Amino acid sequence: MKLLKNNITQTINESYLIETLNLNNKKILELGCGNASMTKMIAQNGFDRQIIACEVDKIQHEKNLKENIDNIEFILAGAQDIPLEDNSIDFVFMFKSFHHVPKNMMTKALSEIKRVLKPNGIAYISEPLFQGNQNELIRLFHNEKQERIDAFEAIKEAVEKEEFKLFQEIFFQSEVTYESFEDFEEKMMNVTYNNNTIDENLRQKVKEKYESFGGEKLTFLKPFRVDILQKV
Repeated sequence: MKLLKNNITQTINESYLIETLNLNNKKILELGCGNASMTKMIAQNGFDRQIIACEVDKIQHEKNLKENIDNIEFILAGAQDIPLEDNSIDFVFMFKSFHHVPKNMMTKALSEIKRVLKPNGIAYISEPLFQGNQNELIRLFHNEKQERIDAFEAIKEAVEKEEFKLFQEIFFQSEVTYESFEDFEEKMMNVTYNNNTIDENLRQKVKEKYESFGGEKLTFLKPFRVDILQKV
């Protein structure tokens, strides 16, 4: 297993990877669903997919409850305490959320994921890499380098202890486009999970860095690592 990979050449939308999995006729759990964009994509593709989407941020959870999609159930819960029965889930997904679990709860979260998965069930954990131009911007106001290292080490330890089998590790990059700095600010700086106070001086510093990449409308290549784990 590798924390980072340089010279990533595969540029895809992550939905492509997800749809290579056989998700039809399955019970699916998403942990740290955020604004449920991935949740809705999974729910609305294929057929006979029952999805439980958990979010620990109360503000975002209240927004999610306003969604009206028959095959999605939203629950306020964290990965370290999943309110579901043993051996009840076919697939667990975590998109850019495992590193948000507190370090001292990461092992517990992986144990909970294993508990709720059916025998030979799959956990799909996607994590952003601490590299690339967009990361250079975000780290100015939300530096997650250590959290991402901690997340990787926890997953690696679970594999080494044979709690899970590493089915596949995939590195890829996705394009993300911002129409302007204000668009970037709205999507990446004004979010509830950052819990940061961004004063005008810091905002200006981030804006100058954004503009240094060459224009108003910018497209970044955002690198990811996906660990696909199978319950042992």
